[in-house]
Amino acid sequence: MAYPFQLGFQDATSPIMEELLSFHDHALMIVFLISSLVLYIISSMLTTNLTHTSTMDAQEVETIWTILPAIILIMIALPSLRILYMMDEINNPSLTIKTLGHQWYWSYEYTDYEDLMFDSYMVPTSELSPGQLRLLEVDNRVVLPAEMTIRMLITSEDVLHSWAVPSLGLKTDAIPGRLNQTTLLATRPGLYYGQCSEICGSNHSFMPIVLEMIPLKHFEKWSSSML
Repeated sequence: MAYPFQLGFQDATSPIMEELLSFHDHALMIVFLISSLVLYIISSMLTTNLTHTSTMDAQEVETIWTILPAIILIMIALPSLRILYMMDEINNPSLTIKTLGHQWYWSYEYTDYEDLMFDSYMVPTSELSPGQLRLLEVDNRVVLPAEMTIRMLITSEDVLHSWAVPSLGLKTDAIPGRLNQTTLLATRPGLYYGQCSEICGSNHSFMPIVLEMIPLKHFEKWSSSML
């Protein structure tokens, strides 16, 4: 869950988000080193006299500043491609949830159960209970088992939406007439909040997502009570 004036990412709750945070730090360090080097060169050229002007025409220098950027791009591209392939993998999901975007609420169907489906609307500010979050709380949370691979099938009934939960590293477009899929794996129980991340109309800001990750035995009790 994000907090006011937060500068970094939310705490990672899935292996994919941990990989994304690691890649972010990796790329940021490269950018920091490049920026420091450029700043040093600029400051040295402005404050010192060039005693070896012939160095600027040397073949060795041209070779270095041609090859070095290529090496840096490879150092960024290889980890990025690895994470992209990891995000597309579907590894024997234990549960499948179909998510349907509407203007302006979400519908969820537990396809492994009969008649287990519901709509999820944002709770109006006037109806919030103490401790609930404004613009983020819903009347029906998506209850899922923790530490299990879950497949999310995401589509839309009207316009473009985007189903996003930052702490899990998830952001998948909901497109009318197309079924997108992604995997979800939470490493610990808890409440995880997200929102629609595609401008979809006047009430775009009022489409929150709340995932309640619980142990498997509690999920089985919940699913039995909902049927």
